[in-house]
Amino acid sequence: MSARTARPNLYISVDVEADGPIPGPYSMISFGAAVAGRQDGASYTAADPEQDTFYRELSPISDDYVPEALAVSGLDRERLRREGTDPAAAMDAFRAWVRELSAAAGAQPVMCGYPAPFDWTFLYWYLMRFGGDSPFGHSGCLDMKTLYATKAAVPLRAAVKGRMPRELRSTRRHTHNALDDAVEQAELMSNLMLWEPGT
Repeated sequence: MSARTARPNLYISVDVEADGPIPGPYSMISFGAAVAGRQDGASYTAADPEQDTFYRELSPISDDYVPEALAVSGLDRERLRREGTDPAAAMDAFRAWVRELSAAAGAQPVMCGYPAPFDWTFLYWYLMRFGGDSPFGHSGCLDMKTLYATKAAVPLRAAVKGRMPRELRSTRRHTHNALDDAVEQAELMSNLMLWEPGT
C-alpha cells in the first residue's frame, strides 16, 4: 500500500503511572488516554483532547513496588487493591474504546506519548498479558520526543519540554494524574504535528 492510499491515523495520547520501572515485576496503577487528532496523508486535524477520553485505576498485579515510583502518582496501593479495576477488565474496556473511536474515524489507531517508550512498554505488555491483543498492533506507537527532535533538528537528549518554543507547549499543568497528562500531551501532539519550524 502506497503512502497515498495508506489508511489515515488516529493518534491517541496515552499516559501511564506505574509503581516501578518495568511491567510484570511491577504494576501499571493507572492510565489515561485522549484522542489527539487524525492524520490523512499530509493533512492533520486536531481534536478537542477533552472530548474522547479514557481513564482507569488498576489493581496491582504484584506485591513489589518502588516507593519513589509510587509516590509520583500519589495513588494508594491498598486502596487500589480494594477498589482498582481488574487489569483484564480494564484492557478489555480500553480495546473496545480504541476500536470504536477508530472505526468511527475510519482510521488506524496509533498510540503517542511523551516520551513514549515507558508508557508503550507498560501498555503493550498489559494488552498482551491480559487478553493477548493490541488494537495498535505490535508497533503502532509514535514518540513525541523523537518527533520534536526530528522537526527541530536537535539531539534527542535536547528534546525537552522546557526548551521547546512556547507555542508548542500545552498550557495545562502536568499533574501526574494519568488522564490530565494524557490530555496535556494530546495538545502537545497536535501542536507538533501542525508545527512548521522556520515559517
